[in-house]
Amino acid sequence: MIPIIGRNIKIFFRDKANVFFSLLAVLIIIGLYVFFLGKNLTSALGDSVGAQYVMDSWIMSGVISVSGVTTTMGAFAVMIDDRANKILKDFTVSPIRSSRLAGAYILSSVVVGFIMSLVTFVLAEAYIFLNGGELLAPLAILKMLGLILLTVLTSSAMVYFLTSFFNSQNAFATASTILGTIIGFLAGVYVPIGQFSDNVQTIIKLFPMTYSASLMRQVMMEEPLKISFEGAPVEALDAFKLMMGHTIRFGESAVTPFISILILIGTALVLYGLSILNISRKTK
Repeated sequence: MIPIIGRNIKIFFRDKANVFFSLLAVLIIIGLYVFFLGKNLTSALGDSVGAQYVMDSWIMSGVISVSGVTTTMGAFAVMIDDRANKILKDFTVSPIRSSRLAGAYILSSVVVGFIMSLVTFVLAEAYIFLNGGELLAPLAILKMLGLILLTVLTSSAMVYFLTSFFNSQNAFATASTILGTIIGFLAGVYVPIGQFSDNVQTIIKLFPMTYSASLMRQVMMEEPLKISFEGAPVEALDAFKLMMGHTIRFGESAVTPFISILILIGTALVLYGLSILNISRKTK
């Protein structure tokens, strides 16, 4: 199992094009923010102290959340290639059990996703610092590492479920393109979730990465919000948090961090289970 995990990781990082395209959605979001969206979003805070710091932290927390999905998608391309080239069939006739083989692909995607998300996190912190913000405190960094791991696990489950339906490289490439295009909207990164209609917001709230992005925003935006909203009414801060997807609400009830974590864990368990059932059905 471990040799297969190592093999999959090496194949992913050896393919420079795959590495690049797995980060393409992240690069597009950062580019749009730096060159187009940044000034408009920051202007919404007017002349508030630390407005740039707030918005940089907001966009980067969303970017880190998105990277968990796109990089695990790139990692699972190895499995699709193996399936298309009949290598997966060779593995299935070897002594290794199918459950261990599936576990090898899943764990390799988690390792790849965590490494790439960690790189994204470091670059995000560097961008915030160089743009006049502050680096996260040690405790906040530990929280982010835990959230990155949870996000990658959930993303891996979601992508594994999708890939369980694909047998061809073309179908997988099409799905990757579509997911990479819409994920920024689904995670409330391109446009703050509060600017969508109620119906669209409901759809966005069905997507697990919405809760991942929310949790990361709560960590990364804690200090900048204290600076920018010092002396401001609590109602103004709450309204801003709701608008920016920092806080998620259903009706009048806010989704607590604990519930968000349970949603991500539950999503991962359910999708892993459904993936195994789907693959088992195909192999019968």
